[in-house]
Amino acid sequence: MITSPIKITKTSQSKISTTDFSNIPFGKTFSDHMYLVEYSDGAWGTPEIKPIENLSIHPGNLAWHYGQAIFEGMKATRDKQGNPLLFRPEMHVERLNKSAVRMCMPELPKEMFLDAIRTLVRLESKWIPKEDGSALYLRPLMFASDEYIGVRASENYTFLIFAMPVGPYYPKPVSLKAEETYIRAAQGGVGEAKTAGNYAASLYPAMLAKKAGYDQVMWLDSKEFKYIQEVGTMNIFFVIGDRVITPITNGTILKGITRDSIIHILRSKDIVVEERLISIDEVVKANEEGQLHEVFGSGTAALVAVVNRIGYKGVDFNLDVDTYKVAPMLKETINGIRNKSIPDSFGWVEALEIEGVES
Repeated sequence: MITSPIKITKTSQSKISTTDFSNIPFGKTFSDHMYLVEYSDGAWGTPEIKPIENLSIHPGNLAWHYGQAIFEGMKATRDKQGNPLLFRPEMHVERLNKSAVRMCMPELPKEMFLDAIRTLVRLESKWIPKEDGSALYLRPLMFASDEYIGVRASENYTFLIFAMPVGPYYPKPVSLKAEETYIRAAQGGVGEAKTAGNYAASLYPAMLAKKAGYDQVMWLDSKEFKYIQEVGTMNIFFVIGDRVITPITNGTILKGITRDSIIHILRSKDIVVEERLISIDEVVKANEEGQLHEVFGSGTAALVAVVNRIGYKGVDFNLDVDTYKVAPMLKETINGIRNKSIPDSFGWVEALEIEGVES
């Protein structure tokens, strides 16, 4: 498919000189530009990149009332020479389009998505932080834009991408509360889609977990509250004995791209990885027997986040993150691949040329 060239309007006043890159809390600092394209009459229109601004949206916007909204999370990093780098961008458009299908929304042409990401990152390349563990976080977002009150799929949609320089999402170890009352997803639902409503539904139990002294919820299955699914913002891994176990993506769990990367890295190092059902009882027993060596989460924002405490049925068990070996290796490896300080044997990283593009 031939896509329309992107119309670019640059800001007259960059905010970069007033940004403190040594203090960039996650999700609060935005770069100068955003990408936007509208879908109507069954086709995507002419895309544009322009200074980031508020959107003018009718109060009857269908997405606000019936939840047709999906998104992705990506990161751009830089190598030692300052060249922008993307990590597995094709997987993000594939997952975005799977979410779109499930939410009855139009798919975005792959080349349009990749052209948008590449062009925006080139333009905003000076916004990529240089600090270790930091990155330019990219948020592709699609939402219904019909002005209509009635339960049906929208006919018009808006797709946009904005960027944020960010530091580490979890700068310290994470504590988890195994949720025994509320659920994140059920078979046949939308748990596998990266849709806004999934996160809205998680807010109340996450608040209760924080009030109880935990950082995040660890979700269990909707039928028996027995099998572990994922964490509020991450997929999850357990190092039990000499193998690494992660819950299978069976329709209720987000197919994390960092999760997939971790599995590839572990198997390339001949570490046994099992993708299967794993119960909370199995984890508790492994801990009692001294076989639970590590617990860690994975995600684009979190990368690899170590877990130091899990609460279940009113009892906590603690983990000594200072003894972890697998999680630190994975974090170091993925970071090294993303900034090209170690060889990318998987072909995951795409370097962008920025010659001729002012930023």
